Amino acid sequence: MDDSDVRRILAVMAHPDDVDFGAAGTVAGWTDRGIEVVYLMVTDGDAGGFDDGITRAEMAALRRDEQRAAAKCVGVSDVRFLGYPDGRVEATLGLRRDIARVIRQVRPDRVLMPSPERDYQRIYPSHPDHRAVGAAALDAVYPDARNPYAFPELLSEEGLEAWTAREVWISGGPAADHHVDITDRFDRKVSALRAHASQTGHMGDGLPEMLRGWLSANAASAGLPEGRLAESFQVVDTA
Repeated sequence: MDDSDVRRILAVMAHPDDVDFGAAGTVAGWTDRGIEVVYLMVTDGDAGGFDDGITRAEMAALRRDEQRAAAKCVGVSDVRFLGYPDGRVEATLGLRRDIARVIRQVRPDRVLMPSPERDYQRIYPSHPDHRAVGAAALDAVYPDARNPYAFPELLSEEGLEAWTAREVWISGGPAADHHVDITDRFDRKVSALRAHASQTGHMGDGLPEMLRGWLSANAASAGLPEGRLAESFQVVDTA
């Protein structure tokens, strides 16, 4: 699907910072072109961070604030949270319903999500929460959100009409087939990730270098010239 046909995009991710590690540069390009982007975080990231001096509830509140600040760096103002427990997400019918509800509310043309598959070549994106959210989000796109008889209470009690998202972009999976050059938006990606200070503050000046290593490898895989930086996705037609 060409971006000219896209009005709204929903990013469904497991934790605060997932969308920024995987796609902040791409999201910045979308919002620069006038596309509305909404974030849905399944957890509040309460199991993250390195500070034993704060409670898990305080960490969750901090990470919600960090995600809102990061979203502003790339032009996103609508950030939603489902409040599932970090580290214990499963692809349940309840999670499918909760994601389908937001799909029907937002009515996106494209949904960005983590991969439901494990990548044995690069294990870090394959956190079990990521895979569970990817599986539930893909099921929420097809068949749940588009089927008026799936979770009928969404229509009968909440008035949410069925909606078909026409395309899915999968981040962090083993079968990337689409690359987005984000070289000119790299600084905004770094700014978004620095907003997650509880997760990235310890990296200091090493954060941009680490990102350049990942993104340069993506660009090389895409055949882009040396020095370019790219984010990678698998694009699935779900129309």
